[in-house]
Amino acid sequence: MNVTILENARELGREAAKLCSRELQRCIEEQGGARLLLSTGASQFETLASLITKDIDWSKVEMFHLDEYVHLSQEHPASFRKYLKERFVDLLPVPLHRAHFVNGEGDLGQQIAALTSEIRKAPIDLALIGIGENAHIAFNDPPADFDTRDAYMIVNLDDRCKQQQVGEGWFASLEEVPSQAITMTVHQILQSKMIVSCVPHKVKARAIKDMFTHGVTNQVPATILKTHPNYTLFIDEQSASEADRALLAATE
Repeated sequence: MNVTILENARELGREAAKLCSRELQRCIEEQGGARLLLSTGASQFETLASLITKDIDWSKVEMFHLDEYVHLSQEHPASFRKYLKERFVDLLPVPLHRAHFVNGEGDLGQQIAALTSEIRKAPIDLALIGIGENAHIAFNDPPADFDTRDAYMIVNLDDRCKQQQVGEGWFASLEEVPSQAITMTVHQILQSKMIVSCVPHKVKARAIKDMFTHGVTNQVPATILKTHPNYTLFIDEQSASEADRALLAATE
């Protein structure tokens, strides 16, 4: 595990994008293509904005993403499909080789089966995995299911997770947040060859503290990321503010 602490979210995004760009370029050169897994949310703004400026042959990149609300239209401001199209896919200088979106509408069983078939064709080369205010990864809220070997599943969202979505401005009230989502499972996330977490802002300080204070536990889902053999965490001074600096320094 590698930890890098930057001054603010802008610097964090810039440095994380440099690392991600190098890895994507390496995969394209060595394999002829790369498979990329993306997170969404306010914490990813700066990283994605910097990543789209990099000199990458995007026509050789296949993109997946982590989750989507159940029964939420793609036109809704909180839709993660909308987020990724407007903040990433539509801004690239050339189209992606393929983009696989999690769709929470229609036949959910069929949607999950199709996603599972696609993601299991080959490993994900690079996964950008955010960490929520309740330390969730994707929509695997505590207590997260560390045992399932499914690739995607339907989950119930807890109130702290819903409150984060309201706090970030995606919904006007807790009651408007959907109660369920389709999420990539913890097991499937860990199959990625390289995982990078970009976690800026003061609202994430408790989650980062809990991640380093606890051993691996499904009550703090992000702790499982510490077991991955190729994991890098980018945090800023605000998100690092509650963590024990000695513990952080030991992983830098």
